Amino acid sequence: MIDQVLARPREAGTSAAEEARRVVAEQLAALGYRVAVQRFRFHPSGLLAFPVAGAGLVLTALMVAPLLLLPGVPGWGALGVWLAGASATLLLAYGIGVGRLPLGETREDANLVAVRGDAPVRRWVVAHLDTKAQAQSMAGRLVAVWVLGLAVVALTALAVARLASPTAPSLAAAGTVLALIGGTLAGRGRRRGESQGARDNGTGVLAALALAETSTDPGTAICITGAEEFGLAGARVFAHAMGPALAGMAVINFDTLDHEGHLYLVAHDRRGAELAADLAPRLAGLGAAVRVRRLPLGILVDSMPLARAGARAVTVGRLTWRTLRLIHTPADRPEGLSLEPAEAVGRALAPN
Repeated sequence: MIDQVLARPREAGTSAAEEARRVVAEQLAALGYRVAVQRFRFHPSGLLAFPVAGAGLVLTALMVAPLLLLPGVPGWGALGVWLAGASATLLLAYGIGVGRLPLGETREDANLVAVRGDAPVRRWVVAHLDTKAQAQSMAGRLVAVWVLGLAVVALTALAVARLASPTAPSLAAAGTVLALIGGTLAGRGRRRGESQGARDNGTGVLAALALAETSTDPGTAICITGAEEFGLAGARVFAHAMGPALAGMAVINFDTLDHEGHLYLVAHDRRGAELAADLAPRLAGLGAAVRVRRLPLGILVDSMPLARAGARAVTVGRLTWRTLRLIHTPADRPEGLSLEPAEAVGRALAPN
């Protein structure tokens, strides 16, 4: 079954994603789950949020640079322009990213929500089905985030220091160059090509299905989300639909389980960290070091909106820097990838 899912790219809102969702729904139904399709609309332009943020910060840096240098400009001028420009840029990027400022087309995608029996749900197992390909890998995006973040810190510090005296030209140039490099890298976040998404997130779907097959707990339910790669759209729809019912509920999200690297249990808050600590011993015998950590800056996962809704949410992943260089590109293919570790993770976390 998983071969059918991995055979084609599954970008959200396409016929290939719909076909893959049908295959997964049939598998869940065969395992005894009652499957509902939760449809929603989303804006593919959400992927433009990061390139817009990069371009806006570059433009603001170019406006601020002369204000840092010229002695005739009031000391507060650079700080005022920088804060206004950076704030406007980040608000614009946020609005685009969450769909409040849509650009262009809308698409329809869906979540699969699967429950077993009539028992109250105590635990949700989540994995996203969709894929995307960009002009940069996840590793490239992380580098862009870090460089832009460093530029923001540097330019903020220079603008504050300008209140006392003009900035040295070398320092102003360094801050501007950082912004230019970060903005250029951020601009590579546009969609380009297609990806089969073998690691991200065919492995996560496989782990969720392995858990669903192994578990005998009627209080464990499955949610296969759509449009995760477009601002976590499916998870946000699911969280909104669940409302207060998510509060205190355990959520295990599988996202990218390569056959190499450490096993990471990623938490967003104290509740998630406690769940991660409970789950870690069950993964100890799978041949990989287990690490509990917070989510790195620049990565988005479906457990984030569920944690904000009050769930005890963690994301389980296994990856290396090599993995990050593959995902979100056409190179994320099933050839050379062992699926056995992902299946083993799912079975190890299956409640009975």
